[in-house]
Amino acid sequence: MKERGIRKKLTGVVIANKMEKTAVVLVSRLKRHGTYKKYITKYAKYIAHDPQDSCQIGDRVRIIESKPISKTKRWQVMEILERSIGEASEQ
Repeated sequence: MKERGIRKKLTGVVIANKMEKTAVVLVSRLKRHGTYKKYITKYAKYIAHDPQDSCQIGDRVRIIESKPISKTKRWQVMEILERSIGEASEQ
């Protein structure tokens, strides 16, 4: 497989999966305020490609940067790190 350079990897929680082969991932970061030196949680939502439709709401996933798949999708689900608790009780 040909390497395309260093791609960003982020970890977040799936907050929506109603679209086909797509998951919305919420990534949170701690950022220190410049003046007050207090840590603030910043949130960002990423639209990620999920080819197997395996992500459920509440799953912790790792996403990786990729080439544009659609108008808004620029990330791809790399792996599911942790399943949501509601998913385990159903099976």
